[in-house]
Amino acid sequence: MSVSGMGAQPSTSIPTVDLTLVNDVFEHYRGQRGALIPILQGAQAIYGYLPKEVLKLIADRLGMSTSRVYGVATFYAQFYLERHGRHMLKLCDGTACHVKGAPMVRASVEDEFGISPGETTTDGELSLEIVYCMGSCALAPVAVLDGNVMGRLRQEMLLRRLRAEIGTSS
Repeated sequence: MSVSGMGAQPSTSIPTVDLTLVNDVFEHYRGQRGALIPILQGAQAIYGYLPKEVLKLIADRLGMSTSRVYGVATFYAQFYLERHGRHMLKLCDGTACHVKGAPMVRASVEDEFGISPGETTTDGELSLEIVYCMGSCALAPVAVLDGNVMGRLRQEMLLRRLRAEIGTSS
C-alpha cells in the first residue's frame, strides 16, 4: 500500500484558470510601456478578480517580478485578489454617511445576509465592501449596488432593493 493513499494517481498540474482569455488584453497593449494597470484592469474585467495564475502570467509577459505585479494589484483598491459575489454592494462610511446612519444600514445588511465587510455570502451572490467617500455627501448615506448609486438610504429601503436583486438569505 502506498503512502500517498490507495489508488492515488500522480498529480497532473491542470490550470484552474483559462489563461488564454487574457491574450487579447496583452495584444491590445503590446509594446506599450507602463501598461501594467490597464492590463490588470482588463484581466479583472475578464475573470472578475485577479487569480494568482493571471498575476504570474502578467509578470512573465511584461518581464517583471510577480512581487511587483502583486504590489501594484494590492496597492489599488480597485483590484480584487479573491472572487467576489455576483453582486457588489459598496457602502459609504465617510463622515457625512456615518453621521446620517451608515452604521445602522451596514448592520442591517450584515444581519440579513450574514456577512461582514470584505466578505461574500456563501452562495456567492453578494459581497459587501465599505468605502470611505463616494463624493456624494449631499445624498448621505450612500451605497452603490452593481454600479448604481443609491442615496438617502434607510435600512428597509436597502434591504428591499437587495432582496429584489438577489433574494433573501433565509
